[in-house]
Amino acid sequence: MRGRRSPTAVWAVAALAYLVAVVHRTALGVAGVDAIDRFGLSATGLAMFSVLQLGVYAALQIPAGRALDRFGARTLVTVGSAVMAVGQGLLAVAADVPLALTARALIGAGDAAIFISACRLIAEWFPARRVPVMVQVTGLVGQSGQIVSAVAVAWVLHAQGWGPTFGALAGVGALVTVVAATGLAARPRPEPSPLETATRERFVHAVRAAALPAGTRLGFWSHFLTPFSFNVVAMLWGVPFFVTAQGRTPAEASLLLTTMTASAMVAGPLVGQWTARHPLRRSWVVLASAGATFAVWAWLLLPATPRPLAQLVVFAVVIGAGGPVSLVGIDFARTFTTGDRLGTATGFVNTGGFVSTITGVLAVGVVLELVSPAGATTYPLDAWRLAFAVLVLPWAVGVVGVLHHRRRARADLSAAGTPVPPLRDVLRRRRAS
Repeated sequence: MRGRRSPTAVWAVAALAYLVAVVHRTALGVAGVDAIDRFGLSATGLAMFSVLQLGVYAALQIPAGRALDRFGARTLVTVGSAVMAVGQGLLAVAADVPLALTARALIGAGDAAIFISACRLIAEWFPARRVPVMVQVTGLVGQSGQIVSAVAVAWVLHAQGWGPTFGALAGVGALVTVVAATGLAARPRPEPSPLETATRERFVHAVRAAALPAGTRLGFWSHFLTPFSFNVVAMLWGVPFFVTAQGRTPAEASLLLTTMTASAMVAGPLVGQWTARHPLRRSWVVLASAGATFAVWAWLLLPATPRPLAQLVVFAVVIGAGGPVSLVGIDFARTFTTGDRLGTATGFVNTGGFVSTITGVLAVGVVLELVSPAGATTYPLDAWRLAFAVLVLPWAVGVVGVLHHRRRARADLSAAGTPVPPLRDVLRRRRAS
């Protein structure tokens, strides 16, 4: 099978499937106002659309990984793409909330295995030295899916309406299903992994052991802290906030979402270079991103009047960079975990961002509903200011988690013979040299 397909062709199909999955995942973010009108939703009701989708996605991460080991990447990408297409088709015709929620759950379920399957295909088809680069490139391709949502999906939505837009997405998903089924090579069946043959007790023990090192928990809290502002804005609340509270046009709201994605795409390689060059200072990137995020939120929310477009662009650039910074958490898992537990540790770390995102999305919706008149479907700027202010809670929890586990991780490094010198000592030595 490998002789009939080139690695680049296989990767291109997997990357296409991931790009379309990201479009499916984020399309509702540009349709938040339309969803409120179509289904008569409150803020909490709208939040449940994303909370359910993210919850299903997160809950299926470990089952999807086990299915990937058993059935292979082609099967999972094909089935996942088909399930997402069905979900978008249901959303196109949904006239009530239960059917729409079912559709979003299907989208989350289908999405769960796409990226990990793409990573598996990269590992199988490319030399080991190229795998990290190809994974980063695949991530950049996925980020472009958010631009597709912010520009193309938003344009079709405002030109053609709800049904044609999500119907078209269902059609694209069906096409990708066919492309995946015919364009991805069936991988050779590997030997059963220890995870496949382990008992439930052994699996639980492996999770506990993988999460035990302070460095792995530092990775969890790094992943918890950095991406949720980006996700809360991009996946649901950004367009309603920019349009109804900041007085921006739908085109300007799409521009701001696109700016967030472009910022993430530019920041990714820079964060990767810093991580590679300064492995003992990786936490500084996390804390710097967190500090900048807090500053732009305060700058945005403290004034009681709508902000200029230029300020909103700066806001979008800063929170957009939080997405790639979250991958520093994955790098902590890589360096503090033994090889036989790396997958489990990575999965544990990866839950951090899902927990903070789900918490943030739901909290904003709950506060909007609490501070607004009963039955309101649009909200004034003051309501949004209070709702977004609640994001300081997961932010503070994340900062405390990072600082606490950084101290413990550095103590472990010192005990292992790799002390982390204080930054002032490093700077003093550099000045002396």
